[in-house]
Amino acid sequence: MEQDHLKTADGCKIAFQFHHEAGKPTLILSPSLGTAMSLFDPQMDDLSQHFSILRYDPRGHGESDVPTGSYSLDRLGRDVVELMDHLTITRAHFCGVSLGGMTGQWLGYRVPERLNRLVLANTSAFMGPPLGWDERIASVREQGMSAMVELVIARWFTPEFVASHPDAVVPIKALLSATDPMGYAGCSAAIRDMDMRPILPLIAAKTLVISGTKDPATPVEHGEFLANSIPNGDLFAIEAAHLSNVEKARTFNEKVMAFLLAN
Repeated sequence: MEQDHLKTADGCKIAFQFHHEAGKPTLILSPSLGTAMSLFDPQMDDLSQHFSILRYDPRGHGESDVPTGSYSLDRLGRDVVELMDHLTITRAHFCGVSLGGMTGQWLGYRVPERLNRLVLANTSAFMGPPLGWDERIASVREQGMSAMVELVIARWFTPEFVASHPDAVVPIKALLSATDPMGYAGCSAAIRDMDMRPILPLIAAKTLVISGTKDPATPVEHGEFLANSIPNGDLFAIEAAHLSNVEKARTFNEKVMAFLLAN
């Protein structure tokens, strides 16, 4: 399926694909830091049976533009709202992984009238301390993505999965390697500056939180905090590391579909 592009109000080109089928509710898929819309390839066959799928490359990633400087979670969330407006999508389900889940929290708080149900996967409301993110930003800007790839892949997948499923890991590693360092740094700044903890009780959407029991980046405790703080939140733990939608795709897909299709 070919990509389309939207130019946002601040002039940033956002790449997206909208697999629209009449009569099917829309599900927006938002990927992690250092990846792009193809992160959700393992979801497309299953989820497209029930939903019109909108997936996109966040600014600084994939085929989207790479504005200079630091980004904000507010800007990343507004990119989604502008996509919805552009495609005349009044309301949608939303599923975000990692950074995408942070964007989902923002949407749940700022534009509740645009959301149906919300899936927050392998994510957190706060990823401090800021110093660690400043060091990561400086490293990427000075050394490029090569400074991050092996370190990040080791946190995204369990060693067993890396050894047994190279066909699944190699494309994700390629996405990370191809990410523009300035885009990675820009979105890292958005994570550095984010603290959604105070607003979680204000998220009204029925919410599924998915956590990986072997996730060192956003451990289960982060998921428990989200699920306990969001009034209509529930937690589901998967035996996986950070990219549970890839490592345990079948389980992930089944749980998301059951949640979104439930009355």
